[in-house]
Amino acid sequence: QVQLVESGGGLVQPGGSLRLSCAASGSILNIAYMGWHRQAPGKQRELVATIINGGNTNYVDSVKGRFTISRDNAKNMMFLQMNSLKPEDTAVYYCFARKDIATLPSWGQGTQVTVSS
Repeated sequence: QVQLVESGGGLVQPGGSLRLSCAASGSILNIAYMGWHRQAPGKQRELVATIINGGNTNYVDSVKGRFTISRDNAKNMMFLQMNSLKPEDTAVYYCFARKDIATLPSWGQGTQVTVSS
């Protein structure tokens, strides 16, 4: 399994933007599923966005039109571009990678995103 490290979190005002990065320790060329979860204080972890190796993407309704997930297999990286951020986007964001449906996912350690004025 690859090791994952997130970066790019921080404090941003409502309406602002952040770009999260997820760096993998090895090749992601053969990893079918990658994505981002988030967990806000006192709430369950929520699946935010996924990207399949062929390029198909899916988003939770609350971020559609604002967030964009992408991956760069050549650089072993995945990204989450977050625009028009809202206070309710405040959470710890975790990236994951799952080789296939029969394999357990790898997780990063999380990066804090805080949206506040």
